Amino acid sequence: MKRLILPATLWLCLLFAVTAGSAAQARDLPDFTQLVKDAAPGVVNIATSRTIERRGGSPLHGFEGQDIPEIFRHFFGDRSPIPPGHGGRGRSQERQSLGSGFVIDENGYILTNAHVVEDADEILVRFNDRREMAAKVVGSDPKTDIALLSVDADDLPTLELGDSDDLEVGAWVAAIGSPFGFDHSVTSGIISAMNRTLPRDAYVPFIQTDVAINPGNSGGPLFNLDGEVIGINSQIFTRSGGFMGLSFAIPINVAMDVADQLRNEGHVNRGWLGVMIQPVSRDLAESFGMDKPGGALIADLDSDGPAAKGGLKAGDIILAVDDQEVTRSSTLPRLIGRVAPEETVELSLMRDGEKMTETVALGSWPDSEQSPRDQSRNDSQARLGIEVGEIDDALRERLGVDGGVEVRDVEPESVAARAGIRPGDILVSIDHQSVSTARELSERVEALPDDRAIPLRLYRNGRSLFVALRLK
Repeated sequence: MKRLILPATLWLCLLFAVTAGSAAQARDLPDFTQLVKDAAPGVVNIATSRTIERRGGSPLHGFEGQDIPEIFRHFFGDRSPIPPGHGGRGRSQERQSLGSGFVIDENGYILTNAHVVEDADEILVRFNDRREMAAKVVGSDPKTDIALLSVDADDLPTLELGDSDDLEVGAWVAAIGSPFGFDHSVTSGIISAMNRTLPRDAYVPFIQTDVAINPGNSGGPLFNLDGEVIGINSQIFTRSGGFMGLSFAIPINVAMDVADQLRNEGHVNRGWLGVMIQPVSRDLAESFGMDKPGGALIADLDSDGPAAKGGLKAGDIILAVDDQEVTRSSTLPRLIGRVAPEETVELSLMRDGEKMTETVALGSWPDSEQSPRDQSRNDSQARLGIEVGEIDDALRERLGVDGGVEVRDVEPESVAARAGIRPGDILVSIDHQSVSTARELSERVEALPDDRAIPLRLYRNGRSLFVALRLK
């Protein structure tokens, strides 16, 4: 084999070209140095504590559950050193958690996630200059995972807010927060998708990024290259409990609309249509004379609700709200929820194969803990072929379980029927994940894969047993 010997001058030229190319590439990458210097004073660490009652009689300590569910989830909640069902019965225990936040008003208002401060007895805010202040919750909105805090201070450093409606996929963004308690850590990446709908969050069109987010970042700001806050880091998708390349932020426009209502009213008002909806599958679209799937199919209506009074009917497919397209059923609650009660909306419909419009005056959400996902037709429970309901504390105490839902009906030839599930069974876990409410069951079922045996634990006649079911 012959070797090609290049002159020294040519080697130098090649080396210079490679070095120059690397330098040019480095110059094209964003520099976040000044952004961090300007923004760091307005970003805070949030530490919370609350006292809980421990249950059970095992002396085991120091272990957390090892099975991490493969679902979209809030990535930072309470970290208990004692797993459920262990510890001394009736003894109190202090539970602590960490998160992030940022100042939006120099007079002491701070924005964070609702799940960061949920049920907290004490909230401590730490600033970049090492000042610490006690904070109180002005208001919290679990449906959007936004909480507004206040501290007794003025002339605080604030962050400049951007416009999340102007974002584009591929844009560079950066996050500042306290992952694992490491204050003011900076990570960066790009926006990888927009308007994501996650299983438990009907009201938030999430910003999806590849910015590294981990426990403790929750509630911290997401910046554009101009140093403006364009989102609040809230959730990740994970198989391990840590960052795996997908993180989700609440758009700042959504967050500030909620924050303004919390500050002025103490709660959030949302429009209510009063319909139970379901997705439009390909087969349903064909049966309704549609060219392609889309919209939200009205399965039922509240007889006293705004939709019924406005002339809507079961079987109508809502295609648009005020000219904003309803691309899928999960889009509808978001569009309706952002309209104030008593205001009117123009709904584009498909009815009996023909398009039409109806004008409806929205109502206010009834006083209920139910979310749109609870009031819509429960496709997750339909996937199993069961209907479930809540159980009272007395039955839970008698069975010795912390949660569980009662199976009230089982469809013949359904997945549940084939697995041997019966009416009256108390379902307490599915795929090794506990179930305490009908909504929680829906969330668990939505994340389950097809064509794999799934363990389901239940109580029947006071005895615990497992059954295996296979979804198709």
